[in-house]
Amino acid sequence: MKEYTITINGIEDYPQAAREFVELLDKGRIFAFYGKMGSGKTTFIKSICEELGVEDSINSPTFAIVNEYEDRNQNTIYHFDFYRIKSIEEVYNMGYEEYLYGDAICFMEWPELIEELLPEETVKVFVEETEGGARSVKIMLAE
Repeated sequence: MKEYTITINGIEDYPQAAREFVELLDKGRIFAFYGKMGSGKTTFIKSICEELGVEDSINSPTFAIVNEYEDRNQNTIYHFDFYRIKSIEEVYNMGYEEYLYGDAICFMEWPELIEELLPEETVKVFVEETEGGARSVKIMLAE
């Protein structure tokens, strides 16, 4: 397991943090973002998508469960928010295999609710608020 840490001291640091994160995209395709409500998961994913050249409006798919974006190279990105799922059957019914075992990049918020379905190679990203309102982003790469 290889670990990287990115520190975000304030909102102005998100673009640079996203650039650092994008450099790691060749290490995985499925990224599970863990963190408390309000820790900055959605803001960080939005910054990553912007860095990848997504031009659509980027927001949390809280009610839709998944949003689909296209980056500057016409690659598909799926952004999931599993916060509102009530059972694992909902995820089965949405055809999760198509998303997780396809070619697209997948960013997932609240993955702990579907942990049993995550592929072994999932990159785990832990977003945590630290003292003074900074964010620590710990990225755990499966090797």
